[in-house]
Amino acid sequence: MHGPVFGEFLGTMVLLLFGNGVVANVVLDRSKGQNSGWIVITAGWGFAVFVGIVASLGVGGVAHLNPAVTLASAIVAGDFSHVVPYVAAQLAGAVVSGVLVWLVYLPHWPGSDADSKLAVFCTQPAIRAPMANALSELIGTVMLIVIGMALASKGFAAAGLAPGMGPFFWGIVVWALGLSLGGPTGYAINPARDLGPRIAHAILPIAGKRDSDWGYAWVPVAAPLAGATLGAVIVKATGIA
Repeated sequence: MHGPVFGEFLGTMVLLLFGNGVVANVVLDRSKGQNSGWIVITAGWGFAVFVGIVASLGVGGVAHLNPAVTLASAIVAGDFSHVVPYVAAQLAGAVVSGVLVWLVYLPHWPGSDADSKLAVFCTQPAIRAPMANALSELIGTVMLIVIGMALASKGFAAAGLAPGMGPFFWGIVVWALGLSLGGPTGYAINPARDLGPRIAHAILPIAGKRDSDWGYAWVPVAAPLAGATLGAVIVKATGIA
């Protein structure tokens, strides 16, 4: 198995296994990392981006790992032919990642509260205000797209990034976003990151789970896609790409 579509599946699965894995480590009952806090979660997500990109590139993928990145790349390039297969692969990898996190932490579900269990799989706002939450996700995704694409610009690296540095810098960008802009919503900034594991939460036999909060689920899907579109427009208008 090799190539861009499989790379999107594998890379997204690895990204979310590590990313949601660090959330599980922090919030689930009697985990070694229980209550270690937001700094650990944001660092874990930054490192998760790095390993996810590496996994994708290693099998010939393009390492989008995010429908928002795929959409923005399509808008900038004017080529939408890869959007559907890439997004389908990302979503499939996201669902599988949810199953794997559930299996890794299998003994820890019965003693944990229902909200913590849900938090392992998907984002929840600190203060539920859907339009404000959507604005937060939109702005965060715009920053992800603009800064991420600037990494490949001649203004940042005239001769291009040194081999292997791209995944490192993308991880830093996501770490920075989590530390600074992630507080209101948990910074999904990736529709697959939220929707895929939320589906896994809905279908898995998790002891004592609550509903999967589908009433909020539109926010971390629609707002990042809107942010990707705006980010791509900014990238083209400013000559970043």
